[in-house]
Amino acid sequence: MQTKPVALRQIVAAVIGNALEWYDFVVYGFLTVIISRLFFPAESEYASLLLTMVTFGVGFFMRPVGGVLIGMYADRKGRKAALQLIILLMTISVAMMAFAPTYAAIGVAAPLIILLARLLQGMATGGEFASATSFLVESAPAGRRGFFGSLQMVGQSLAALAGAAAGMLITQGLTPEQVDSWGWRIPFLFGLLIGPVGLYIRRYLDETEAFLEASQSHPEPVSLAGLWRDHRRSLMACFGLVVAGTIMYYVVLIYMPTYAKTQLKIPLGDAFTAQVAGLLCLTVAIPFFGVLSDRIGRKPILLVAMLCFFVLPYPLFAWLQADPTALRLAIMQIILCTTVAIAFGPISTALAEQFPVHTRSTGLALAYNFAVMLFGGFAQLIVTWLIRVTGNPLAPAFYVMFGAVVGTAGVMLMIDYYQEDELQ
Repeated sequence: MQTKPVALRQIVAAVIGNALEWYDFVVYGFLTVIISRLFFPAESEYASLLLTMVTFGVGFFMRPVGGVLIGMYADRKGRKAALQLIILLMTISVAMMAFAPTYAAIGVAAPLIILLARLLQGMATGGEFASATSFLVESAPAGRRGFFGSLQMVGQSLAALAGAAAGMLITQGLTPEQVDSWGWRIPFLFGLLIGPVGLYIRRYLDETEAFLEASQSHPEPVSLAGLWRDHRRSLMACFGLVVAGTIMYYVVLIYMPTYAKTQLKIPLGDAFTAQVAGLLCLTVAIPFFGVLSDRIGRKPILLVAMLCFFVLPYPLFAWLQADPTALRLAIMQIILCTTVAIAFGPISTALAEQFPVHTRSTGLALAYNFAVMLFGGFAQLIVTWLIRVTGNPLAPAFYVMFGAVVGTAGVMLMIDYYQEDELQ
């Protein structure tokens, strides 16, 4: 139980590191069209794009590995130690991306460097969500866990916003030749500057009282077999929730610039501008729904979000397809990003509350990262393939609707602990 006031430094340390973790993933996703030309040349634009998306998705294979290993490390050594390790790994990965020579310079070694960077980055990010979420939720005063947990998703939305803003600036401020030559590196170099700041701040974190108490009462390390035996329902509930959230995140927040450019022929700069508008709404709205979940519960809000995920995507995609303009894209992104905020407000806290403190990082990492690996990492690839195979440009909407059905099952399985003053 958290009894002492929470220092602002504690919150900033968790959020800024979490933002960096996601910033690199987001930037790679946003710059897929450009990276495909520079590192994955192929006989057709479609093949080149698929290769780039496969490399984006491959990083997710390391996420369950990193999530479980770092989650177990966090449950044994503490949230602070795990958060420091994660940001160090991420900084190395960002540096590899920022300074990687292109295919034209060193041939096949170029995509291999990108692949290695994605694997290292995937391992680091695999541990970030569970460790940072556990830290924030365990740091929260009684009755404010929803708000504190929502800051985890604020970090992710800030990362997406920064990535979209960087993409907008380089695509609108530079010529296509300048972007291909050196401009694409700017967003990664900016991310590289954040790394040392995050490392410095996380050195001075205080361990959560909830973890210190749990480590005394449960000194034995958690086992995966024991986790599955004792917390199967929690794992399945979290898996379902994350499937819905991650599909919505990667389709609406990451894939849309690529979709707008390749399917709708909207200029990439205009697509990033629309993305920034939507992400501003997302960032502002997330804490509101986190606070609301402290008052009425996590479950009602999440059920509303799943309903919106199911009902809204198809008519919005059809409306955009009928007249693919930058204005319509911006309106659609504002609506969908606000819908994402409904889920993202309470979801981090709801996930963390499903596990007791001494198994929280491991259990959360296991459910979260397998769901993200299977349904988020390859979301761009799956949607691009579906559009190609079916010839239906509305395929992204069907994928989001599928996620909503799985997410609803997860909500029904979860237990709402919002009225409990103390964590399990």
